[in-house]
This record gives sequence, structure tokens and C-alpha cells, in this order.
Amino acid sequence: MSKTKLNLIAAACENMGIGVNGTLPWRLKKEMAYFTTMTSTVKDPQKINAVIMGRTTWDCIPLKYRPLADRLNIVLTHHIDKVKAEVPEGVIVMPGLDAAIEYIEKNDKIESTWVIGGSSIYKVAMEHQNCGKIYLTEIQKSFNCDTFFPNIDKQHFHLVNEEGVSAEKQVEGDISYYFRVYQRV
Repeated sequence: MSKTKLNLIAAACENMGIGVNGTLPWRLKKEMAYFTTMTSTVKDPQKINAVIMGRTTWDCIPLKYRPLADRLNIVLTHHIDKVKAEVPEGVIVMPGLDAAIEYIEKNDKIESTWVIGGSSIYKVAMEHQNCGKIYLTEIQKSFNCDTFFPNIDKQHFHLVNEEGVSAEKQVEGDISYYFRVYQRV
């Protein structure tokens, strides 16, 4: 059994949409700050966190934010050589989730691992034996989306309260949302 626990993190609206046309359908500064804090904060200052994403998610991150700062960026793709030639130095390119986990386990500088999308990567990670928690920002509004977060099986994942994650309703402009944490049973 590998020791790497996968944390999934996403924001989804009422219809479980997470994106449209390669971008987020909403602009929520506090929610983005939460994402950055959760995926970059470490207890041990000698370590960093890893973020695992699919190729499409990588391509959707605005250039000025790529790679995501203070985190080891791992991009999953079937087109390894092509993508390796395109990404900046320091970005790891892997053929799949198991290969990424294997890489992380050999790297003692990584404190925690975050899966940040997209849809198919979330699905594979959620079904993976290493999936520990899902950090889902539940946006209390519907948006037109073409990319969706997989259904969370409530028999395998239970809603929990986590220290440092506010259970209070968050409001930005005319959008309200909740930070939820689902833990694998």
C-alpha cells in the first residue's frame, strides 16, 4: 500500500459544473485564494506540495500563473514527449496517476498531493485506493458548463469538518458558496 494520500480540490456549481470553454465560469477571488492556500501550505518548510493535473487543465491555467508557484506541478498526458518539450523546466510529465504517485513516493520533499483536474483525472483519482479527501467548494448557483465534477458516492465519502476549513457560508458578489470536505470512509 502506498503512503501517498490524494486530496482532490475543485469548485463546482449546483449542476456539478467546473468549467466552460477552458476557463472557470465564475470569478471568485476568495475561493481562488483558498485553492492556493490549501494546495501550497506545508507544515515542514523544507517540503512542498505536489499538484497533479491533466494536460487540458495545464493548458487552461493562464500563462502568467504557469507553473503554479511553490508547488511541484505534475501534468498527466498520453503524449509525453510532445508535452515534455512544451512545459517549463521543473514541471513533471507522467503517463498516468499511478506513475505520478510512484514518482511522488520516491521524492521525500513532497508533503501532500493535490489533484486539481480536470474531469477525467478527478474521476480516476476519486476511484483510486489512495484517494483520501475531496475538498469541494459548493457554489450555490447554476452556471452554463461543459466540464463537470464526477458524482461523489456518499457511501464511500462522508462530509466532515476539518480544522482550518470554514464551515460558514461564503459570499462574493451575488454568489454564495461553502467549503466542503468529504473524507473516504
